[in-house]
Amino acid sequence: MAVKKKEKGQLIVLSGPSGVGKSTVIAELLGQRDNIYFSVSYTTRKPRVGEQDGVNYNFVTRAEFERMIADDELLEYAEYVDNYYGTSLKAIRERLDAGIDVLLDIEVQGAAKVKKRCPDALFIFIIPPSFEELSRRLHKRNTDSEDVIAGRLEKARVEFREVPNYDYLVINDKVSGAVHEIESILTAAECRVENRKQILTQFN
Repeated sequence: MAVKKKEKGQLIVLSGPSGVGKSTVIAELLGQRDNIYFSVSYTTRKPRVGEQDGVNYNFVTRAEFERMIADDELLEYAEYVDNYYGTSLKAIRERLDAGIDVLLDIEVQGAAKVKKRCPDALFIFIIPPSFEELSRRLHKRNTDSEDVIAGRLEKARVEFREVPNYDYLVINDKVSGAVHEIESILTAAECRVENRKQILTQFN
């Protein structure tokens, strides 16, 4: 008999410092797994060159974001470098209930809030192979001033202290290696007994 698709999707929370290469890793992961919905965050920051509304972020005004906070439309939100970032609760619930995995790319403040509301989520932190490599990647992007880069590196040091609150630590030395590690984590989660209970019913 055909195995029924899972009844509930897995919520996956991915965090890591600015410049670690999360966007590249996520793009590769989504290309390899078709049952993952990437939750596009809402933000009040201005789009960077090449970014598209609704693809990279949902870009909204500060007033609109504060309305969403007031109406409890967000699973989590945080303020980072003077801009708001947040995740739509409705979009996530609909997909999880349809058996689709949902991937969130959020920083540590937001991840802590998600953990309180969704303790069953998988929490994965991505780090660079070294702090020097993180600095090199931030400089290579060529989008920020030295002051902003220094601020991002200082913020990274603070974020690294939160790693013990995560379930898994992935090292992004090579993108393919990081994606393989995340794939292994997701496969292991799918094999948990509680996630395969519907298959057991035929053996009762």
